[in-house]
Amino acid sequence: MKAVIPVAGIGKRLRPLTHSSPKALVTVAGKPILGHIVDSLLDMGVTELVPIIGYMGDQIRDYLESTYDVPIHHVVQEEQKGIAHAVSMTRKYVDHSEVVTILGDTIVRTDFKKIPQTGDYVLGVREVEDPRRFGICEIQDGIIRHIVEKPDQPRGNLALIGLYYFRDSSPLFEACEYVIENDIKTKGEYQITDALVRMIESGIEFYPYRIDDWFDCGKVETLLETNRILLEGQVTNNPGTNSIAIKPCYIDPDSIIENSIVGPYVSVAKGCRIENSIIENSILNKNSSISNMVLDGSVVGAGASIIGKRGSLNISDDSEVFLG
Repeated sequence: MKAVIPVAGIGKRLRPLTHSSPKALVTVAGKPILGHIVDSLLDMGVTELVPIIGYMGDQIRDYLESTYDVPIHHVVQEEQKGIAHAVSMTRKYVDHSEVVTILGDTIVRTDFKKIPQTGDYVLGVREVEDPRRFGICEIQDGIIRHIVEKPDQPRGNLALIGLYYFRDSSPLFEACEYVIENDIKTKGEYQITDALVRMIESGIEFYPYRIDDWFDCGKVETLLETNRILLEGQVTNNPGTNSIAIKPCYIDPDSIIENSIVGPYVSVAKGCRIENSIIENSILNKNSSISNMVLDGSVVGAGASIIGKRGSLNISDDSEVFLG
């Protein structure tokens, strides 16, 4: 089985974090968003990765190749024209193959191994509060009969969450090409939902796979919420020197903690240094440094340094902040 992972997005809603690194590499609960996704795919039985990279794609490439020992075929999307366009570019690597596609900015917690058991063509779905923000599907007799992308007047609230399974990917590529060749756009882009509609019209039957735990990491608020949920039950083995770690939290073994209280709901990545500080409900990306701070509800970029008193911050990589 092969996995197609679109990770070419800019991540505007996570700025300034994404000024210097792609959204998929922002840390949550001890590892990059992309790491959570790939680990789940490997547990599912995926043996090859096909990431679609763009914005700061070299960082994505370096992370995947240094972390995972599986064949990886990087596809570069120079211009973002929509997910259907992105997926169409992977055809030479995955045509006629069993394929799972998952968007690179959402974390799904489910039994991935059960997805292929659901049917030959499967779409991950979940009820949402605001269906106007998603592709919405209608189900009849256990089969998805219709899909509308971000409807102005939704006829339901069962949303596609960006997880798609195809026993044979060929019909997917034929549908994507049809959408592009006929310039079928929704909201200004070639949407994968339009390709899925084309497949349904051609006779493909999609089965819904209901997802309970689905985490959107597109904004700082939802990123911190996801961090809290995923940290539940985790116990750190690195409380530091003269320090206290309050669970749940994650502290990388290669970080240094001195005279501090860390937690609850704190994720500390590799190479971080925390001194004389109290930190809760926050994410520290790799090699960041916190000194003499009371920090809460914050996301600190890789290599950033904060010295001061009290604050709630969202700062980019390699920043320096001094709070008097």
